[in-house]
Amino acid sequence: MSKAAGSKNIWIVGGGDLAGQFHDAGLLDEIIVQVGSVTLGKGKPLFPRRLVTPPLTLVSVQQFGSGFAELRYQVPKEL
Repeated sequence: MSKAAGSKNIWIVGGGDLAGQFHDAGLLDEIIVQVGSVTLGKGKPLFPRRLVTPPLTLVSVQQFGSGFAELRYQVPKEL
């Protein structure tokens, strides 16, 4: 898939497990999380496990209106 995309971006939609598999394979450069202002008693984790190695770097936060935000994280490449 990444070969077919060349230098273009690939947008992964399918939940945290799918994105986690791309992370495990070293294929993620950036994670974009969009947050809406909804109060929930309990929630499901974004990914099925913690992505801590290497640590993500928050690169930007943008607010849209009074109840929506977009967080962009860089995924460093492991050496």
